[in-house]
Amino acid sequence: MTPEAALAELKAGNARFVSGHPIARNNQADVKATASGQYPYAVVLSCLDSRQPIEIVLDQGIGDIFSARIAGNVLNDDILGSMEFACKLSGSKLIAVIGHSNCGAIKGAIDDAQLGNLTGLLDKVKPAMDDVPSDVTPRTTKNSEYVDQVAEANVRLVMKQIRERSPVLREMIDSGQIKLVGGMYDLSTGKVTFFDK
Repeated sequence: MTPEAALAELKAGNARFVSGHPIARNNQADVKATASGQYPYAVVLSCLDSRQPIEIVLDQGIGDIFSARIAGNVLNDDILGSMEFACKLSGSKLIAVIGHSNCGAIKGAIDDAQLGNLTGLLDKVKPAMDDVPSDVTPRTTKNSEYVDQVAEANVRLVMKQIRERSPVLREMIDSGQIKLVGGMYDLSTGKVTFFDK
């Protein structure tokens, strides 16, 4: 599978989900078929939000994709190492970072929420706030357009961090072995809108 084909499959899977025509799967057969090995074609970093179960909204089955979920789809060293494993050692052809509309983690960062370990996680989102044009106002969680623009800026920030912080993945991206894409999931429609850069 090529990186382009991997992206096409994620897009097709989301289209099936949105249309209400997912692939009929035999999960028990898939469990048996994948017990001795796995060959996921993509790794997806998405938010922890329960309304964005990424395998379901992309209509993927057991063994199809690696899935990393964390509030605000932020990046840390463990997730980055997992992506290196997925791509360099397991042969995944695509990394997709997918944020979503009306994201609670984004709102928490905007509101400067303070709560235990969550505080440090939300700090990872805050640089994305500066990437939203200054004419988008008010810059509060009451402005859903601002919230969603910060969420998209955060996806782009994470994509940039993947390239900057992993020489392994950067070399694979630059040589065309893998593709790095971002996207936004709309909670109200179920649609993922992908963007390449």
